Amino acid sequence: MVTMSNEDRLGRLTSLLRRRGVVLPSYEIYGGVSGLIDYGPVGARIKRKVIDVWVDHWTSIGNVVEVDSPTITPEPVLVASGHVDEFNDHMSECGACGAVFRSDYLLEGLHPNPDSLEASDLDDKITDSAISCPSCGESEWKGASPMNLMFPTRIGAKRGGRVAYMRPETAQGMFMLYPALFRHFRQKLPFGAIQTGKGYRNEISPRQGMIRLREFNMAELEYFIDPDEPPNPNLGRWDNSVLLLPDPEGSHAGEHSMTFSEALGSGIVKHPTVAWFLALTWDFLVNVGVDPKRIRFRQHASTEMAHYAADCWDCELNGEYGWIEAVGIANRTCHDLLSHEEHSGSKLLRGWRQFDSPRTETREVLAPNRAVIGPAFKGEAGAVVDALSELIDVPDSLPFMIPLADGSNVEIVEEMVTRRVEKMTVHGEYFTPHVIEPAFGIDRIIWHILDHGYSETEKEGERYTILRLKQDV
Repeated sequence: MVTMSNEDRLGRLTSLLRRRGVVLPSYEIYGGVSGLIDYGPVGARIKRKVIDVWVDHWTSIGNVVEVDSPTITPEPVLVASGHVDEFNDHMSECGACGAVFRSDYLLEGLHPNPDSLEASDLDDKITDSAISCPSCGESEWKGASPMNLMFPTRIGAKRGGRVAYMRPETAQGMFMLYPALFRHFRQKLPFGAIQTGKGYRNEISPRQGMIRLREFNMAELEYFIDPDEPPNPNLGRWDNSVLLLPDPEGSHAGEHSMTFSEALGSGIVKHPTVAWFLALTWDFLVNVGVDPKRIRFRQHASTEMAHYAADCWDCELNGEYGWIEAVGIANRTCHDLLSHEEHSGSKLLRGWRQFDSPRTETREVLAPNRAVIGPAFKGEAGAVVDALSELIDVPDSLPFMIPLADGSNVEIVEEMVTRRVEKMTVHGEYFTPHVIEPAFGIDRIIWHILDHGYSETEKEGERYTILRLKQDV
């Protein structure tokens, strides 16, 4: 085995990948575009195989199906999800030359987690550390400011077009499909949907080859569960120890080497489904060729948590760029479905929990006046009556809009209903499901497969390059 410096090894590996048609810069004859890459003939085949293994891995659970959503997402969806307000990175502009950089990148090596710092803290740290501009060498910085990372676009022509964005994640498309998934699984949780495809992030400072891209390949699972009865599989079949780095601000701070079962039992991993997905993530990565000795799981501190997450673990892989996040396993709770319900007015984003035995309850209802509803809605009258009978949150005043089963909304005025209190037998209740999400960065995983599989050896004075790949890849 030939020993090389990190810089030499990285250069030789990158050269090999370009030379052999694995990964190349995009639009190279026009000078290339930072943050965009091409997969050549060999690379595209590797990517397809990795994705196929990933799809088979998660659908083998049995209650997980594959879906495919548009990459163009209307603005209201991303307003509801929080991305329009929250999907930001801080940027710092050099006052001397005008070059722009991600603020936290300027502080790498000077702070354990600069991504968690607020704008004022970033400014103070940059000033105190006398950071020089990577472009011109000056230390004259404007204040850090947030930049939304989504690519805006329009649906339709000119002024009549709707504001939209290129999707930052596949997850929102799957949340929009929840009513169809709920019907597909006969209204029985838990169930999940997976999706693979492109995501877009207008990175301030794209770098490190395949690690930080503006257009990237994602693979995500949204697993919908009843929070009162979360899946709790037996973790005993994973008897290997893994490296865990819990929340550095929590009671378990520090490095821990233990099994997934021990991590759940000790309270380091709090949610049983999250622990299960950590183990399944480890399985997938090892199966496609990631070195198990270079895998660790790091829990987010509360200061770096995504706006939608109650808990999040990153699966990080170690390679030529150090420890890099390749997978995020997040407990999104009911954030997304509840937010979309509030913004859209739809009542189709709920689950059904059957009681062990029927209950008698007193409820306020709006009894439909069929003599008025029939002529008013004609062919839709039956659907309106059904919607009123299923109404859970009775509005305080009329008129109001009510969603129908087909997704349309109709207005209910006072003469269409009679408000009264009734005793009724209740067999169950609606609730907002929680979501556990493993989100995989396919490009980063492929990079580490190639990085971990690459070596060089020397025989009789001649140097040989070796790239070991798993058979499935």
